[in-house]
Amino acid sequence: MSIHEFQVKKAEGGEMSLSEYKGKVLLVVNTASACGFTPQYEGLQKLKTTFGDRGFEVLGFPCNQFGAQEPGSDSEIQGFCSRNYGVTFPVFSKIEVNGEGAHPLYQWLKKQAPGILGTEAIKWNFTKFLVSKDGEVLKRYAPQDKPESIAAEIEKLISQ
Repeated sequence: MSIHEFQVKKAEGGEMSLSEYKGKVLLVVNTASACGFTPQYEGLQKLKTTFGDRGFEVLGFPCNQFGAQEPGSDSEIQGFCSRNYGVTFPVFSKIEVNGEGAHPLYQWLKKQAPGILGTEAIKWNFTKFLVSKDGEVLKRYAPQDKPESIAAEIEKLISQ
């Protein structure tokens, strides 16, 4: 199985297949607009700007499961990301990443790259998963790992 087999809901409505990203290195992130890590949107956008034309994409998945830090509607979230951080990467419809209602994509991501001591649960907003061009999860990054700290790894992957 690969990430390309999953369907996700676009913020503006409708489903899309992640197979549209075949051949691209991906950074999948659960996001929130009112979190101490929210300024990472700036770093995520910088990665998109730096590597986007070379086969890289950031995929943002808003989630309100951590301290209710993403209470807005999909359209409010889109406006916030655009207005405050100039986000041009896709920010999809709000999802759950933990529990019985966890989106199938996140159920799979967590199994592919467990956290510290093998725990699968997402601990907080801005947990990141690096995915290869062929859809394989390579690494999980903690919320405090700044996007710019992943740049060298992305560079290596897109150059392969």
